[in-house]
Amino acid sequence: MVSVVESSGRTLVCSVLFLDIAEYSRVSVAEQLELKQAFNDALRGALEQVAPRDRVVLDTGDGAAVTFLGDPEDALFAAMAFRNSTRALKVRLGINLGPVRLLRDVNMQVNMIGDGINVAQRVMSFATPGQLLVSRSFYEVVSCLSRDYATLFRHEGSRTDKHVREHEVYSVGEDGAAARRVAETVSRLESTGGLRRWITLPGPLGFQRSALVAAPLLFVLLVGAGLTLRPKLESTTRSATPVPALTAPKEAARRSAATPAKPAASAPSASPDARAPGRVQFAIAPWGTVFVDGKRVGVSPPLRVLRLPPGKHRVEIRNTSFPPRLQTVTIKSGGVVRIRHRFR
Repeated sequence: MVSVVESSGRTLVCSVLFLDIAEYSRVSVAEQLELKQAFNDALRGALEQVAPRDRVVLDTGDGAAVTFLGDPEDALFAAMAFRNSTRALKVRLGINLGPVRLLRDVNMQVNMIGDGINVAQRVMSFATPGQLLVSRSFYEVVSCLSRDYATLFRHEGSRTDKHVREHEVYSVGEDGAAARRVAETVSRLESTGGLRRWITLPGPLGFQRSALVAAPLLFVLLVGAGLTLRPKLESTTRSATPVPALTAPKEAARRSAATPAKPAASAPSASPDARAPGRVQFAIAPWGTVFVDGKRVGVSPPLRVLRLPPGKHRVEIRNTSFPPRLQTVTIKSGGVVRIRHRFR
């Protein structure tokens, strides 16, 4: 993952969440302070599960803009978590996926500019208080990640901004299986966050708490394994003890001669299948739609590994903002081919 410092001065394709407190300028200064404090607390809680190096937060006075340098799902989860925790606040939310340039401002702090944040602000302006809208570019990427996500969005049509630029927008619903799945995932992450932080902290005598937790578990596993193997070892020892012959030597020889020897069974052929498929491993940044021999096979990420039959295949990776990547690969039986590409 590219850190914020490493990304400074570069143009990246990122997910941008823009938030705005509706009618913020119409209330008194005292009310503005209360609204902004509640807004900041809710935003910090929504971003708790996203590492600081994977996001850039820009305060806009009556709201904020957050650029996510990692998975697009981070923006969706954070936006829905914020919306679910701020029912009393009249906040409009908009998400866009587009190019963003990170740079240092006059205070040497990381700032962001670009069409990605501009479109996110336009999409947010079309929302009503409490509504979450996303752009078409964000919808096309996230809806491919899961079948549940595809049912989470509803097409709201085209909107025209003040610069006479049209934007297709999709609303993110609050009901249905997809919304419940996202809410459950966010809740699970929040509930496990405290335990994860406790384990990573140092414990007594300088030992990591994770080691203190693992040590007794390892001891129990070793003792359990010993108790399980003991009966098997005793059974093996008893079976290995020689048993005295009960039959007279002549009788044993007569029976041995009367019983024909069985031919040894031929060992099965261990030769591998010459037509076994090979694998293609993808490392695409930030994302790309993968086509193999003209057929769409998925979006990477999350697609990491693809099995293909031996032979030559034409692989094409598309990103809406950049020229496509074309490559012909030769797959060998059981072999691995790696494709790495960063759209920039």
